Amino acid sequence: MSQPTAAAGAAPATMRAVVVTRPGGLEALEIKDVPVPVRMPGWVRIKVKAFGVNESEVTTRKGESDAVVTYPRVPGIEGVGVVDEADEDSGLRPGQQVATMMGDMGRSYDGAYAQYVTVPAEQVIPFETGLPWDVVGALPEMFQTAYGSLTRGLDLKAGQTLLIRGGTSTVGLSAAGIAKDIGATVLSTTRSEARAGELRAAGVDHPLVDSGTIADQVRELLPGGVDAALELVGCSVLADTLNAVRLHGTVCFTGALAGQWTIPDFTPFMIPGGVRLTSYNGAATDLPADVLAHQLQAITEGRLQVPVAKVYHGLEQVRDAQADLESGTTPGKHVVVLDDRDLGSREW
Repeated sequence: MSQPTAAAGAAPATMRAVVVTRPGGLEALEIKDVPVPVRMPGWVRIKVKAFGVNESEVTTRKGESDAVVTYPRVPGIEGVGVVDEADEDSGLRPGQQVATMMGDMGRSYDGAYAQYVTVPAEQVIPFETGLPWDVVGALPEMFQTAYGSLTRGLDLKAGQTLLIRGGTSTVGLSAAGIAKDIGATVLSTTRSEARAGELRAAGVDHPLVDSGTIADQVRELLPGGVDAALELVGCSVLADTLNAVRLHGTVCFTGALAGQWTIPDFTPFMIPGGVRLTSYNGAATDLPADVLAHQLQAITEGRLQVPVAKVYHGLEQVRDAQADLESGTTPGKHVVVLDDRDLGSREW
């Protein structure tokens, strides 16, 4: 049986965490003293340094998630930090920098809105970087989704053309940067002409203002259509996105920012002949350690930009982070950073 390895000095018996006891508004996010999670064999306990704030966690707080979510629950579908305890044969060592995400973390078991979190070992990605925690904390879910969509979903290659529908979302901005790093030509959409500069700053070659239909704009630039398209807006525009893609090109359905996940009276004949439609809903394993290392190096060298909207300090600011995320007024990722000073008041 594998023996555990632990950081020097035992973890405390209790920790601070944001807990949703029952669904509700921002007031449902409560800071509580709770037991530090006990690590099961095959799992890793992580001392959390930072975490991103996501729509999924807002959905959990409101009680609008699927039945896998139970209460009380510590939200948080992603986080970065250092290994506190792991199985000896896991390949992970105490103090090692790691990222984790997805896998029902913060949904069926407690997540990263806390000083410590435990997750399955296969859900842990080790890395080494000198980048600050507020930058690294923005990456896991955002980059995993973008990278997985472009690789598993679209098999994007250097020299190809890519359309990103929903380009000013965090995944859209990340996908643009990763696609440019791959060597693709990128077209990306925004509903506001005023936000076209954000797309250019992310490396987009051709920003497009999306009025609800963009296939004609795409084909004015590329009469044959794009090689690949990443659909982040959803089913309400999927037919139009399909019409922007060339014969034998591929559309990957990854998100539904507009809120529509199904198509009434769907028929396969709505897909243009010879155009491929796939989807992406991946896991932490879709962002291998070597890929994350490459992305971290690209950020360090300035080749890849991280779209951070705002950085918050301490669990007391989680409510502010979720409120700002819901308002939609500041584009980019909202990141909460924890450190040894996160030992202030026990109440909001």
